[in-house]
Amino acid sequence: MEKSEELAVINRFKNGDESVFETVIFTHQDRIYNLCRYMLGNAHDAEDAAQDTFIKAYQNLKNFRPDSSLYTWLYRIAVNTCIDYKRKPFWESLFKRSSEGEALVLDPPSDEPSPERLYESKQTGAALQAALNRLSPKLRAVIVLKEIEGLSYEEIAAALDISIGTVKSRISRAREELKRFMKKFMEQK
Repeated sequence: MEKSEELAVINRFKNGDESVFETVIFTHQDRIYNLCRYMLGNAHDAEDAAQDTFIKAYQNLKNFRPDSSLYTWLYRIAVNTCIDYKRKPFWESLFKRSSEGEALVLDPPSDEPSPERLYESKQTGAALQAALNRLSPKLRAVIVLKEIEGLSYEEIAAALDISIGTVKSRISRAREELKRFMKKFMEQK
């Protein structure tokens, strides 16, 4: 969505046309979910965090100031929401809320065939996700936004409300910690 379209949607929302918020959701839902998935490492929490992100955005869009892009603003909300989710006890992520109450939900095993390469790829992916989970939320946020979402240093700084120098420093530290963990993993294979 271009900046002019973005501003038009926001102005319509501020003038009482709340139906345009669907445009915001449809435009950004996949990227927000993916960000949450990488930040939390859990599909169920990612769904909840993405939904909470859009609820918070809906509640606060009337206060949005266009000095940053809507995309950057949503990412800041999503990262903060994910950090809040990481503070929850682990066992809470095993329960999914629905209209009937709460139910225990476990990720079902994959039905895909598992040749050796696929297995190795999954093992490496699991090790990388474990490495991401070991990072502090601040380091995880910058590395996910940079390496997975492809944001620039400037966009990350705006999304997290930190300086570009801090972004670069955190990315460097996150990469070093990830390399150290992955080196140990590869040595154990």
